[in-house]
Amino acid sequence: MTLDELIQKCKQQDVKAQGALYQQYSGVLFSICLRYSPNQTEAEDNLQDAFITIFAKIEQFKGKGSFEGWMKRITVNTVLQKYRKQKVYSIKEEANIEQPDDEDVVIESEVPLHYLLKIIQELPDRYRLVFSMYVLDGYAHKEIAEMLGISDGTSKSNLARARGILKKKVEAYKES
Repeated sequence: MTLDELIQKCKQQDVKAQGALYQQYSGVLFSICLRYSPNQTEAEDNLQDAFITIFAKIEQFKGKGSFEGWMKRITVNTVLQKYRKQKVYSIKEEANIEQPDDEDVVIESEVPLHYLLKIIQELPDRYRLVFSMYVLDGYAHKEIAEMLGISDGTSKSNLARARGILKKKVEAYKES
């Protein structure tokens, strides 16, 4: 079955098609949920919420652009909406601090991916969220600020602090 056929059947609320769509995309969307969630259990809950929203809004997908991109955007928005409601991310204005150049941030090949994901999840909520949005999902600071209701400067500050924490943890890992 092609992706277009799968989408059409999901629009008709075909349970088998919904299951097939879930099987095909749950891994990709789960990795997004892991980036934004403080632990695996919440990531699993967030994935389920995202799929509920995807199936509820699938009629809105008109075939323009990437379907996977559309689902990723819904997943991110679903998770952000949940945490905004819970006020998990009480992001406060912070004084501007020096911003590292993007070129200065290098992912070391000696550090296993599972460890990097673990230390990202250990970041304080406000830093993890901005880090994930900027570095992992490619949002601009202006977009992050609009989505979270913060200033561009706060977004930049939270990113710099997240990078600083991660850098220390990576250095400690490499020394051990």
